[in-house]
Order: sequence, then structure tokens, then C-alpha cells
Amino acid sequence: MIGGLLTGFAARPCMRAALRYGAIALAVLLLLLSLRRSGERTGRLAERLETMEKADDVQRRMLEAAARRPRDRNELAERLRNGRF
Repeated sequence: MIGGLLTGFAARPCMRAALRYGAIALAVLLLLLSLRRSGERTGRLAERLETMEKADDVQRRMLEAAARRPRDRNELAERLRNGRF
């Protein structure tokens, strides 16, 4: 029954054109939705990358500060006497 209806629609030239334009419109709509989804995904990945870069920068600064710290009490006292702390 459904096949008969579709065959009847496809038999008329104006209906074939309408089906063709409908298929094109559906394909364009699906393409636009796919582009939107990939854009959202790209935005999330960019935000995640930015967050990771900030965390890496903070960790790098912490490691640099730890490398410059006095090794023991004597070195701390020496730095304080020299005014380099």
C-alpha cells in the first residue's frame, strides 16, 4: 500500500521535482546540523586545551620556584643576610 502511494507520487513530474528538492533540502539541513555539532565539539576542545595550558603554566612556575628555594637553613640564613631572598 505504501509502495503504491510512493509509486504514484513518483509517477508525476511535479511530484518528482518536489521529492528531489525535498531530498536536497534534507541533505542541506543534515549538513548544517553536522557542522554545528562539529563546531561545538571544536569549541569544547579549544576550551579544554586552554585550561590545560593554564594548569601547565601554573605547575611550571611552581617547579621553577621550587628550584630556586634555599636548600637548607644555612643557605636561607645566608640569603637573608645578603638581602637576596
